[in-house]
Amino acid sequence: MSNHVTILGSTGSIGRQSLEVIAALGMEAVALAANSSVKRMEEQARQYKPKLAVLADEKAAADLRVRLADTNVQVLGGLGGLLEAAVIPSADTAIASLVGMAGLRPTLAAIREGKRIALANKETLVCAGPLVLEEARDYGAKILPVDSEHSALFQCLEGHDRREVKRLILTCSGGPFYGKAQEELAHITVEDALRHPNWSMGAKITVDSATLMNKGLEVIEAMHLYRVPVEKISVVIHRESIIHSLVEYCDNAVLAQMGAPDMRLPIQYALTWPNRAASQAVTPLDLWNCGPLTFGSPDLDTFRCLALALEAAKTGGTAGAILNGANEGAVARFLAGEIGFLDIARKVERAMERVPVVQNPTMQDILDADQAARESVG
Repeated sequence: MSNHVTILGSTGSIGRQSLEVIAALGMEAVALAANSSVKRMEEQARQYKPKLAVLADEKAAADLRVRLADTNVQVLGGLGGLLEAAVIPSADTAIASLVGMAGLRPTLAAIREGKRIALANKETLVCAGPLVLEEARDYGAKILPVDSEHSALFQCLEGHDRREVKRLILTCSGGPFYGKAQEELAHITVEDALRHPNWSMGAKITVDSATLMNKGLEVIEAMHLYRVPVEKISVVIHRESIIHSLVEYCDNAVLAQMGAPDMRLPIQYALTWPNRAASQAVTPLDLWNCGPLTFGSPDLDTFRCLALALEAAKTGGTAGAILNGANEGAVARFLAGEIGFLDIARKVERAMERVPVVQNPTMQDILDADQAARESVG
C-alpha cells in the first residue's frame, strides 16, 4: 500500500482526483509535477504542501518560484525537474498521468527507482510497451493500471490462472457521437467533441474518446499489460459506463467489474492494492437507479481511429508510436481549429502509410517514429 506519492500530471483531471483520494486516505503528496499551469500548481502546492513542485515549462516554473517564495516548497522546471519529481527518494509511488509522450521518460525514471507505478498515461505502453515492461521487471517496479477499463480487467483477473483467459472485453461509452453516420461528423466542432456523455476529462482524452482512438490505445495497452494478442481482445459499446470491462474465461464464464463512472475508484485501488480501503472520496454505485445496461458493436467504418489502432496493434514495432504521435499532433490541430474532426483519422492513416515501421525498436527508434509521425500531420 502506498504512503508517500509523486503525481506526474497533478494539475490535470486525473491528478486533481488523485489528490482528493490521497487526502481522503491520509497519504502524503511529496512531489507534484505538471506542464505549465502556474495558478493551479500554486493552489495545489499551498494546499498539499509537497516537498517539490515542478512545471515542465521553464518560464512557468520561474513564475511559480516567485509565487511560492514564502513557502518551503522547492520549485524546479523543465525535463530535469520532471525527472527529479519522478525519482524523489521519499516517494514510494508515482502516479503517471502526464498527457501523451511527455510522460514516457519520467515514468521510466520512476520505474528505474523500483517505485510502484499507478499508470494513467496509456501512451507509455502504446509507444514503448515491451521496453517499459522489461525495465519494470529488471528494477522490480510494480505497474498498476489507473484507467478505469484496465483497472477493471486487473480486478477481474486477480486470483485466476492467466492461461484460462479466453478473451478480454473492453467497454466503450461510444463518446458523444455514437450512432452517427460519417457524413454527420463532417461539421463537428471542438465544443461538440468535448461534450462527453459520462466522464469529465481533459481535452485531449475527451477528443480521443469521441474518435474512439482512446479505446484503440487501450487495446494496445491491454496487449502489453496482460500479455495477450490483439485477437483475444474485444471492444463492446456500453453507453452507461457502469461495467468498466470484463474477462471471459475458457469455460465461458464472464466476470465484470462494476462501479459508478468515477475515476477516483481505480486511482484508489492502484494506491491501496492489494488491499481495499473505505473512502468517502469514491462515489458508490446505486444499482436501483442506474437504469438498464446496454451493449453494442463499435462502428469501425465511421470511427476509423479505432480500426487504425487495431491495425497498429497487429503490426507491432514502432507502429504504436507512429499511431500515437500522429494522433497527438492531429488532435492538437483540431483543438486549435486548424483541421476538421474527420481529418484526425485521415492524418493518422497517412502517417501510418508514410512512416516506416521498425520491429524490435530501441528507445531512439521509438522517439524517431514519434517525431516523424508528428511532422507528417503538419
